[in-house]
Amino acid sequence: MATVDFNWGLVGPGRIAETFAQAMQAQGVGKLKAVASRNARRGRAFADKYQIETVYENYDLLYKDDSLDAIYIATPHNFHLEQALAAIARGKHLLVEKPLTVTAADSERLFAAARAKGVFVMEAMWSLFLPAYQQANAWLAEGRIGEINSLRSSFGFVVPREPDDRLLNPKLAGGVLLDMGIYPVATSQWFMQAEPEGIISQVHMGPTGVDETCAIQLHYPDRKASQLLCSFECQYDNELTLFGSQGRIVLHNMFWGAERISLVDADEDTHTLDCPFEVNGFEYQIRHVISCIAEGKPESELMTHERTLSCQRIMDAVRRQAGLL
Repeated sequence: MATVDFNWGLVGPGRIAETFAQAMQAQGVGKLKAVASRNARRGRAFADKYQIETVYENYDLLYKDDSLDAIYIATPHNFHLEQALAAIARGKHLLVEKPLTVTAADSERLFAAARAKGVFVMEAMWSLFLPAYQQANAWLAEGRIGEINSLRSSFGFVVPREPDDRLLNPKLAGGVLLDMGIYPVATSQWFMQAEPEGIISQVHMGPTGVDETCAIQLHYPDRKASQLLCSFECQYDNELTLFGSQGRIVLHNMFWGAERISLVDADEDTHTLDCPFEVNGFEYQIRHVISCIAEGKPESELMTHERTLSCQRIMDAVRRQAGLL
């Protein structure tokens, strides 16, 4: 299966789907061939904008389309489990927008279904595939900052108070942790490479009944720790800093989509690299998924099922502490 002949289907032509569609300008990412939307006008407008051949008003028709090699699910995350299970039942490989589902238990159920059907599923944690993150990994492998001992990151913006905003709607699994906090948590797990031994959190609930600010401390073996912030109410610096025994690495604003990274040594000498995207950054995870499917892999060796579950177990714990689970 040549990558140029790889056909994608898309469920949910919303904002994040626009980013996916724009990434189709890159080489080796295949073709976005079909889109499914329950809103016919919205689906047709999206298809016209991105030259997509087929528009379905029923998701199941997309799942049945034998010309598609994989499907990208880009709907609000409370719908992911139902939609992914339906696609898996039709034998479709999947890239599912993060969070994969709203709880670790739901994700375990989804992965079990994928294994039983023999299909590939990956959570779309695009950050881990970016050039800046690969550079961070290279510096860590070279021992450039010594032994990692702590991490600090923040993701915060002041969100406009729109009455129909899904971010503030508890019925759509709204809240800052699942929408934005997943980035600080997932990247902490990526760099620390261990399960936390302790989780301490403070959560501010907003008037609509969703979490709007979260402060999280993760305590790891060997006295390592992460301090994570996410908020709909505050403008943070939106950087990630890895502190080591001989220096630090900074993934600059906005760290989840960083195109600039700095290495600061023990003498405070700074080496900064620009790591620009080819298009918008989504192209790297898309190529990875195509490669995995072409090689018949049951899951990604980078964004593994266990990596998804590890992140979700932490978010489950924070939500339990806040009385949300």
